[in-house]
Amino acid sequence: MELLNRMLDGSMLFDLKEALASASGPAFRLASDEKIRHLQRVPIFEECTRKQLRAVADISKVIEVPALAVLTRQGAREDQFFVIIDGTATVKLSARKRVRLGPGDFFGEMSLLDGEPRSATVRAETDLRLLVIDRPHFWELLREVPELTQRMLVTLSRRVRELEKGLNA
Repeated sequence: MELLNRMLDGSMLFDLKEALASASGPAFRLASDEKIRHLQRVPIFEECTRKQLRAVADISKVIEVPALAVLTRQGAREDQFFVIIDGTATVKLSARKRVRLGPGDFFGEMSLLDGEPRSATVRAETDLRLLVIDRPHFWELLREVPELTQRMLVTLSRRVRELEKGLNA
């Protein structure tokens, strides 16, 4: 059944693990300063010092994703955090609730923090270029830069409140 679902949604063409493993060629390199510029647009990093942002940039990889590729699947156990550099993606929260993400938006922070299954499915609407951070490197970074934990908690709290408002409306 999983194979059939992947064939129907087009995600057979994209393998995230393979993309991360091969994200070392010249096409996938960004200067640290350019990574920092993209990270500064992300709310959880906006109050970080340049040194802290450099630490985040150092553990991130750049990958390119084709349009229609499924990046995360609701219920799957994955451990990557994504920041959109270029392109748009759609987050499917439920059968009727979808959210569009663009440059500077991010997703995957909840699974990154708690290791639980994904809460949503995210699909590339257009070709994407992403910064990707994996869970082991991120936890190491949080130990070195505890202020990031505080920023993430505030951001997650805001997201929960927004969801609650939507449910009560």
